[in-house]
Amino acid sequence: MIWSGLTVFVASPWVAMDNNTAERDIRGPVVGRKNFYGSGSEVSAELAATMYSVLATMKLWGLNARTWIAAYLQACADNGNQPPENINAFLPWQMDAKRLAEMRACRVQEGFNSS
Repeated sequence: MIWSGLTVFVASPWVAMDNNTAERDIRGPVVGRKNFYGSGSEVSAELAATMYSVLATMKLWGLNARTWIAAYLQACADNGNQPPENINAFLPWQMDAKRLAEMRACRVQEGFNSS
């Protein structure tokens, strides 16, 4: 019966009636794709896809994206403007509890007003 799939949430209340969470999660990239489609550059499309992936990973792990990116860019600067030798320090699944706590914290830098 075709209706059984449409009414599964009636007998199973833990099943969501809609997929709004998934739709909200992809809203940013979809709106961005619509707004930025004029670049015509494969490199910029790859960069956008990479950044969406990185930011989604930060969100999934509950990390503060600004804190993580600042730490990563500082490590690049300290390494002569090259990616860090050991990327494991920036992979959430490789971090110890102390490092995860640091990356989850919101740091306000001097001279920066977040409002």
